[in-house]
Amino acid sequence: MNLLLLEPSELGPDGTARLVGRRARHVREVLRCRPGESVVVGVVGGQSGTAEVQACGEEELVLRATLGQTPPAPSRVTLLLALPRPKILRKVLQAAGAMGVKRLVLLGSWKVEKAYWGSPLLGPEALRAELMLGLEQGRDTILPEVVQRRFFKPFVEDELDALIGPARLLLDLAATAPLASLAPPATGGVTLAIGPEGGWTPYEAAELAKRGFLPVSLGPRPLRVDQAVPFAVGQAELWLSLREGEPA
Repeated sequence: MNLLLLEPSELGPDGTARLVGRRARHVREVLRCRPGESVVVGVVGGQSGTAEVQACGEEELVLRATLGQTPPAPSRVTLLLALPRPKILRKVLQAAGAMGVKRLVLLGSWKVEKAYWGSPLLGPEALRAELMLGLEQGRDTILPEVVQRRFFKPFVEDELDALIGPARLLLDLAATAPLASLAPPATGGVTLAIGPEGGWTPYEAAELAKRGFLPVSLGPRPLRVDQAVPFAVGQAELWLSLREGEPA
């Protein structure tokens, strides 16, 4: 935990917060903070800063926060992701939160098991809990938006253009062109379409290509989705930074 996240309701008018449970145990047992020492804190949806430990007992942690720092700049990458199995999704959500991704679309695909859509992990509270773990890792305070669309065809035909920008990349096992062979867009971010571990079907790949998704390859090694997501986001951020005047 690189950032102790506080809910706005937990922070008093004087900057004091009283915590129990996982976060209090982490400060007490992992960070081993004592009264008078400081930890890095942030408020969900707001600023970050530091907090002095006022008391650190077995039952309760008392902090006094001083805020004033803005969260890191968001990633310029939007993820369009065929829904993976729950164990993998948990890792993807945490990685997306840590890397600053602010919009994640979970989409149905022919190769996505129908049972995945019944996972408790897709409930609002469970999704939020995994994203919060990612924010703690990345020292961010702004939760990503997660959009769930079970059916591929109506989403692609009716909603896709309203949700994502014009720069679009399709990660395809059959593609041969590396990302570096394409010119980055002049402005804005990019959407990465990442299929299930068996890849998009030919129909799905063709429908996405008709809507401006350019097929690219991450290399010759097939990756699990939880490996492909952070790798692809990092590659896309570097690719976007190649625009004239931007630092690499």
